[in-house]
Amino acid sequence: MPSTIYDVTTWTISGSPSTTAYTDIGAIVNSIISDIKTNQPTQASKPGAVIYIPPGDYSLKTRIVIDISYLQIKGSGHGFTSSSIRYNSGDTSGWHEIWPGGSRIRVENTDGNAEAILISRSGDPRLSSIELLDFCLDGLSFTPNQNSYLNGKIGIRSTTATDSLRIRGLGMIYLERGIVITDADALHIQGNFLCENGNCIELVGSGQASMVNDNMIGAGYVGFSIYAENHFGLIVSGNNIFPRGKSSIHLKNSTNNNLSANRLHAFYSGMIQLEGACHNNLIGSNHFLRVPESFPAMTGFSNGLDDLFGLVQLNGSGNTVVGNHFSFDVPSANITPSGATPTMVLVKSGSNNYVATNHTAANVAVHTVVLDGSTVNTKVLDCGSTAEFQALSGATYGFRATP
Repeated sequence: MPSTIYDVTTWTISGSPSTTAYTDIGAIVNSIISDIKTNQPTQASKPGAVIYIPPGDYSLKTRIVIDISYLQIKGSGHGFTSSSIRYNSGDTSGWHEIWPGGSRIRVENTDGNAEAILISRSGDPRLSSIELLDFCLDGLSFTPNQNSYLNGKIGIRSTTATDSLRIRGLGMIYLERGIVITDADALHIQGNFLCENGNCIELVGSGQASMVNDNMIGAGYVGFSIYAENHFGLIVSGNNIFPRGKSSIHLKNSTNNNLSANRLHAFYSGMIQLEGACHNNLIGSNHFLRVPESFPAMTGFSNGLDDLFGLVQLNGSGNTVVGNHFSFDVPSANITPSGATPTMVLVKSGSNNYVATNHTAANVAVHTVVLDGSTVNTKVLDCGSTAEFQALSGATYGFRATP
C-alpha cells in the first residue's frame, strides 16, 4: 500500500521542483491530495490520509481545495499572537516576537481566490470526516488600515454539504472571514483561538446536530463572533467570547438549539440575537459582561445598536432564557440614546417565551426584561423588581418580581 502519511516539507511536485511548502504550501497540499486520489481509486477502499505541517512559516499563494473525504490536515501548534496590539503599538523593535508562530500559514492568496482552504465536491455522497487540526492561518494585514477588519481573505470555507467536519486547535487571525461552513451536519468546532478577524464563525445555508464549544473567539466590530442560520440542534457552549464582535452569538431562523455556559464580554448591545423565526431555543447559564470600549484605537467604532436593543433580543416563540448572569458597567454618559434606561433582555416578538431566574448587577438603573407590545403569553419570573420590568401596551404576560 502507498503511504497514507505525508509531510509537506518533504513533498515535491513533479515538473516543479522549485515549489516547496515554504514557497507555496497550497500548491504542495493540492499535489498531495491529487496523489491520494491516484493511489486510492477503489470505491470500496478509500482510507484517506494525513497531511502533516511541522512548525514553520509557510507561504500560501494557491488556494487549497479539499474534495476528498477522510482527510486530516494536521500541524503542531496554533501559533496565535495578537497582531492588533502590534500594529497599534508603534516601535516593536525590542519585542521577543512580532508574528504568529507554530505551524503558521501566511495567507497571501496571489492566485486571486479569497479562501485559504476551500471544501467542495459535487455529487453524492457529501464530503465526510475531514479534520483540520493544530495550525495557524494568518491573514497578515487589513486594508485600508489595520483596524478595518477588511482584506477579502477567508480562512476555511465549505460551499457544499459536509458531514462530521472537525475544526480543532486552529489559530486564525487577521482574516476578513474566519470559518464559513455551508449546510453542515454534525460539524464540530472546538478548542480554537479565533480572534482579530472580521467574522469568526459563520454557519450558513442550514445545519443540524453541530457543536461550537471551548473556543476563544473575538470578532471585529463589523462582524459576527458566532453566526448560524437555519440551524437545528446546534450546541454553543463553554466558549469565551470577547470584544468586539457586533454580536457574540447570532441565530437566524433557527430552532431547538442550546446556548449555554458561555462567557460573553462585549462593548455593545445585541450580545445574543435571535433573528427571524427562532423557536424553542434555550439560553441558559451564560455570563454576560457589557462595558464600554477600552482600547483607544477603537473608541470611535460600534455596531450601531443602542442600549434599548437589549443585551439579549428574542424573536420567535417558545424560547427559554434562564439562569444567566448579567453584569452591566457602563458610565451613564456612554449610554445611548442619552438618558435611556438600558435593557438586558428584550422580548421583541413571539408567544410563550420564558424568562426566569436571571440575575443582573448594574451600575445604573436598568430594565431587566422588556416586552414588546406584540408579544403574547410571556412568562417573566424572578428577574428583578417591578420597577425593572417593562411591558409595552398590548403585551400579554405573567410576571413575578424577585422577592
